Amino acid sequence: MSTSALSDPDAVPDDLRDSVHFLRAITELAENDNVITHSAIFTDKGIKLVESGARIDSRLYDRLVQAPLREAIDHHLMVDNMVCIQSIEAEVMVQCETVGLVRSLVAALGGVDRLLTPLRFMPLPRPIAFKLTLMREQRPELYAHSLQMMLVALYLAVKAGWTERECVPLAAAGLLHDIGMLYMPPGWTDPEHKLTPEERKQLVAHSVTAMWVLREQRVYPLSVQVAVLEHHECMDGSGYPRGLQGEQISAMGQMLILAEVVSAFHEKYADMAASRLSLMLRMNHRRYPPDLVRKILPLLAGEVDSSLEIGPLLHEVQTMTTLLGEAFARWAQLRAQLPAALPVSSPSLTKPPPRPVDRAVVWLDGRLKVLEKELAQAGSHPKQLPDLLGYLKDDLQGMAELALLHREAVWQLEAIANNCLRRWPQLLEGATPMEHALARWCRAAGRQASKEAAQEVGEQPLEDAAADA
Repeated sequence: MSTSALSDPDAVPDDLRDSVHFLRAITELAENDNVITHSAIFTDKGIKLVESGARIDSRLYDRLVQAPLREAIDHHLMVDNMVCIQSIEAEVMVQCETVGLVRSLVAALGGVDRLLTPLRFMPLPRPIAFKLTLMREQRPELYAHSLQMMLVALYLAVKAGWTERECVPLAAAGLLHDIGMLYMPPGWTDPEHKLTPEERKQLVAHSVTAMWVLREQRVYPLSVQVAVLEHHECMDGSGYPRGLQGEQISAMGQMLILAEVVSAFHEKYADMAASRLSLMLRMNHRRYPPDLVRKILPLLAGEVDSSLEIGPLLHEVQTMTTLLGEAFARWAQLRAQLPAALPVSSPSLTKPPPRPVDRAVVWLDGRLKVLEKELAQAGSHPKQLPDLLGYLKDDLQGMAELALLHREAVWQLEAIANNCLRRWPQLLEGATPMEHALARWCRAAGRQASKEAAQEVGEQPLEDAAADA
């Protein structure tokens, strides 16, 4: 994606038609599926590259990338078992049976018909159907996400009183909002891959690419193109690509913003996704459209024991928050006294093998950072508690969710500490100051430490730990 397209969404991307990543994905698809041309493919200079009726395979890749194409390549391609409205409906029915979030949507609406009807009037030109087929076959998790987000957006629209006719363009925007991801490097799908600055720029720009993919088809109204461009904006102006605020974001765009975060939370978290999302939406009420948030919160609410009271729940939350906060603080204090970089790479002829204590530090640090990040994303990190309690006040449902989430976080903290000692039992021997300090931190956190036990971690200074490392 060009820099001009990123800074100005009205600038035509210069690589939309000949993205090497998109062309590579097509030729890889053709290795397993019957991809053929229904018309000849020409370069922008009028040179014929591929005849009509030719079968695409990986051997054509070099020829396809050697010069810009006159038209987007998928304008010329067909593939067996291509995505169509009927196959989309069939996949929605599968999600109704297998995806908890979708089951909740359907149950709240009293059936699936109000979600399916708009699909039957949605335009699906052949190039878009081809792209969706490519997504389904090569990036199935992205295809499933697109379907799920479309359904959440339609649910919000139905709850907002939109007519079936008004829901048709929304269905298209929800389904196609991530079509620009097909033009990105494949490395972004690997959770272990750290994005380069250029890849991160392309990730930010995928909504611009998606807008232009739809604009090129000339069948989707401007409202759909704009909504797709806006699906990563935020009501407080902290989103991208244009940093829009409030009513600057279209009504359809606001629905996509909330649908994106709802579907993403349920895909990311196997446990307590609804509780995490409910707290996050309460905590970040300025980022998301409040009227739409109010329509989704009842869907996230679990049953609350009628015998519960705010007071005891608040005390439990405060106790667990203190435990978590002090454990995190003591770890940060301990970690600050150790070398910033530890030798954890595989042994070589020139470097000694990393010591178990070094591996333990890196292992602990990584898992605690993940736990803190998850709490922060839900708006329930110990540092966020004062603000969150101010929002919850007399909200019994919210306080119950917060207590449940903190119970899980304490359990995870204990599991991390206990697993560390099981993996590196030599820490218990405390042969060095670093081993002794790590073992004491783990023992305190691993027995659901009281405040006094947690404080024990910091009793003895680590003057020699850094030198020992």
